[in-house]
This record gives sequence, C-alpha cells and structure tokens, in this order.
Amino acid sequence: MKELNQHLAATLKRLRAEQGWSLDRCAQATGVSKAMLGQIERGESSPTVATLWKIAGGFNTSLSTFLEPVPEPGPGPLFRQPDRLRQQPAGDGMLVAPLFPFETRFGFEMMELTLLPGYHRQSDPHEPGVIEHVIVRQGELELLLEGRWQALAPGAAVRFNADHPHGYRNRSDSPVVFYNLIHYPA
Repeated sequence: MKELNQHLAATLKRLRAEQGWSLDRCAQATGVSKAMLGQIERGESSPTVATLWKIAGGFNTSLSTFLEPVPEPGPGPLFRQPDRLRQQPAGDGMLVAPLFPFETRFGFEMMELTLLPGYHRQSDPHEPGVIEHVIVRQGELELLLEGRWQALAPGAAVRFNADHPHGYRNRSDSPVVFYNLIHYPA
C-alpha cells in the first residue's frame, strides 16, 4: 500500500504541474476537496477507487495512471499475473488488478476487478467517447445501464458507452470477479 501511495502522490503532483494547476483549481476540476488532494500528494491518505476515478476524470486520464507506472515496452510478450497486481485502495470493497495499464499508443486499459460481498457503486459518467467492455469471470455481477440493474452471469460480456451514468454491485455472499477493458478516444 505504501508503494501505491507513493506512486499516486508523485503522479498527482506531476499531472498538476503539467497542467499548471493549484490545489484549488485541481479541486474544482476533480470534485475532490483541496484538503484531500493535499493529503494524497503528501502520501497521507489512501483514496477509494471512487475518489481515484474522480481525480482521473478531472485530468481526463485513466484510472490505471494512478495505480502503477506503465510497463516498459520490451522486445517480447508482456506477462502479467493478477495475484501480484491486485490492490485494495483505501479499504474500498473493490480490489483492482491493472493487467494492462493505459498506454496512449493502444488507447485502452484492462483491469481485473473483484467486488467483495455487498459492494455497490454508481459511477459518474466518464469523458465523452469512453467505452467499457465488461466480461464476468466469477459470480453474478449486477451492472447499472440505462437506469436499470442487469444481472450478468459468468461468461457474460457487455460493451457500453461509459460517458453515461453506470454502476456495479455484488448482492451475493461471494466475491464477483470481472475484466474491464476501458477504451479512451484519441
């Protein structure tokens, strides 16, 4: 968790500097309080996934930007293991494994997400043109699309415009695991 906080702090500072934003301006753009942003930059706070999404949205960047550095391109295949990558930001009910963090040259990020029992989150719309692809691996995911909760069993796949309100929940007693590929327009 300490490594995640250090990466998050450095990334937030770097993005703010690139934009020339004060903490006040950053708070306006992200909807996250100036105090919380300052705590994150000092490595004193572990934000929830929902807060990270707000910050990413304010900077018009991907969630994985804040979770880990982009892997160095190599001459051969890139192998990733979810068990080594899985994190639980701020005790949130969601575990995140950034399988393939966002790279501009590809235009997407791919994550394995685990929703613990009882997890419920309604997501703010992403930037215009963002598309999500969800594939359920384990358990029954409930996905809020077009104002209705829809149950998705293992193996189910759905693609949707993520620039509209949407949500995720797990009403079972077991974890729900799914893959989420998020495509960002150029």
